[in-house]
Amino acid sequence: MSGSSSFGKLFTMTTFGESHGEAVGVIIDGVTPGVEITEQEIQFQMDRRKPGQSSVTTPRKESDTIRILSGVFEGKTTGAPLAVMLNNTDMRPSAYEKNKLLFRPGHADFTYVEKYVHRDHRGSGRASGRETAGRVAAGAVARKLLSLRGVSVTAYTKAVGGIQGETVDESFIEKNPVRAADPVAAAKMIEKIEHLASIGDSCGGIVECIIRGVKPGIGEPTFDKLDAELAKAMLSIGAVKGIEFGAGFDAAEMLGSEHNDQMDKDGFLTNNAGGIIGGISTGQDIVFRIAVKPTSSISKPQKTVDQSGEEHIIETIGRHDPCICPRVIPVVEAMVCMVLEDLFKRQAALHN
Repeated sequence: MSGSSSFGKLFTMTTFGESHGEAVGVIIDGVTPGVEITEQEIQFQMDRRKPGQSSVTTPRKESDTIRILSGVFEGKTTGAPLAVMLNNTDMRPSAYEKNKLLFRPGHADFTYVEKYVHRDHRGSGRASGRETAGRVAAGAVARKLLSLRGVSVTAYTKAVGGIQGETVDESFIEKNPVRAADPVAAAKMIEKIEHLASIGDSCGGIVECIIRGVKPGIGEPTFDKLDAELAKAMLSIGAVKGIEFGAGFDAAEMLGSEHNDQMDKDGFLTNNAGGIIGGISTGQDIVFRIAVKPTSSISKPQKTVDQSGEEHIIETIGRHDPCICPRVIPVVEAMVCMVLEDLFKRQAALHN
C-alpha cells in the first residue's frame, strides 16, 4: 500500500513532520543531475511561505531556515534523493491541551480520529498548513528545473472576502501583504482581513494562477490529464475547495460557438479552455483559479462535541492566519511546478 504523503511518478516528493514536532521537510527524487542550485534559491521560496510576515498572517515566528541534507554536491544536483529539512522553533503545543479532546469545527480532528483513532492534536499535526513547507521546498527545486525549459508560474490573490481585483499588475504581487495584483483592491482586502482578525473571524478568497512557456503536448490522457493532475495537486492543499480552468464555471452558460477556441494560421483565437484541451497543453498560457476556504481556526465561540459525543462550546486558541490566501500563493506555485516537471519527464520518457 502506497503512502499518501508522496506525490508524483517520475519526479516525486515525500513530505514529513508535524506542525509542533521537531521538524518538517521533504525528500525529492527524480531530480535531474548536474543542475546548479543553492540553498538561497530554495530559501527564497520558503521565505515567501513562512509565518509572521505581516498583520494579515499568523504571528507564529518561524525562520523556516532550510538545510539540504543530501542530493547536492559542490553546488550541483547529483541525481540522488534531495532531502531538505526545517527545524520547528516556535512550537507551542500547550495551547492545544485544553481542547485536545474536542473536535474543532472546520478542522480534520473528527475525520482523523475516525480514520486513525490516535491523532496528533498539536496544531493539527500532519493536517496543519505547516506541512506545506516541504512542498514549497520541493517546488523550488522543480521551479529551477522548469526555468531551464522556459516555463514560469505566477499566482496571485484575485479576491478576498468578496472584494474582487479588477486589474492585474504582476509587478505588484510581491509588494503587498495579500499578494494581490490590483493595488486598489489590495488596500481594501487588507482592511477587511485586519477587521475580521480583530473580531476573531476569518475569510476565504480566490487565487488565480498563470503558467507560461509550456509547449504543446504535455499531459497524459486518459486519467492523468494535465488539468486532472493540476486539480489533484490543488485539492491536496488543505484550504482549497474548488478549481476552474479558463472560462471555468462560466462555460456552463456559454454556447458551443462561444466557448470553442477557434484557430487560424497564427494559432488559437481565444483561450476559454485555459490552455488545456483533451488533457494536453495547447501551448497557450495555462490559466486556472482556486477557491480558498476561510481559515477554520477562529476565536468566536462555536458548537462542537468531544470524542465521547458530549456537546461543548469551543473557542480556538492559537496563532492563525485570518486569511490563507497570501501564504497559499507559494504553495500553489510549488505544486504546479511539481506537476509540470513530473509531466515533462513523463513526456521525455514517452519518446525515448
